[in-house]
Amino acid sequence: MSIKETVPVARDITLPERPAEVTNSAGAKALAVLRIVLGLMFLWAFLDKLFGLGYATKHAQAWINGGSPTKGFLSHVEVGPLQDVLRSWAGAPWADWLFMLALLGLSVALILGIGLRVAAVAGFFLLGFMWLAEWPLARFDSTGAATSSSNPIIDYHFIYFFTLVTFALTAAGNTWGLGRQWAKLPIVQQNPWLR
Repeated sequence: MSIKETVPVARDITLPERPAEVTNSAGAKALAVLRIVLGLMFLWAFLDKLFGLGYATKHAQAWINGGSPTKGFLSHVEVGPLQDVLRSWAGAPWADWLFMLALLGLSVALILGIGLRVAAVAGFFLLGFMWLAEWPLARFDSTGAATSSSNPIIDYHFIYFFTLVTFALTAAGNTWGLGRQWAKLPIVQQNPWLR
């Protein structure tokens, strides 16, 4: 046996046509619970911004009452290299629509267990922009106040993103979700990135 036969060869990293399914029943159920809970978290954020449930958004500031889902958060960005750009997006109709569609799309995909690869990509952009707006790398904001960042690099945005990636790569929508049925649709079979 030669060295060439025993040493693994690095290949291009690509997404597999079919995600590796978690076969351990307890593991699959744990991923399903985590997927649904994360989906409900995104759904709550969407509903709160839409109807003003009185937690993060007051009823008078609800989107259905003419409020802006992005204005409150983005208009107060005081940290990071993109603070001026992000503040300029605050309340812009296109930013409101993209933000709300991202929240709704993520929640539906996670709760139903469909389109988890698309959800991971959308989540990357949503969570990435939110991370940029909070800029946890900074100890102080532009006014000199402490940012209270608990970890300058790894924070909840990263945890949520890598959780989304885990769902996409493990067929987490197959347990307590519609992942299997979704994967059988002709459009999904022709376009595996929709899984």
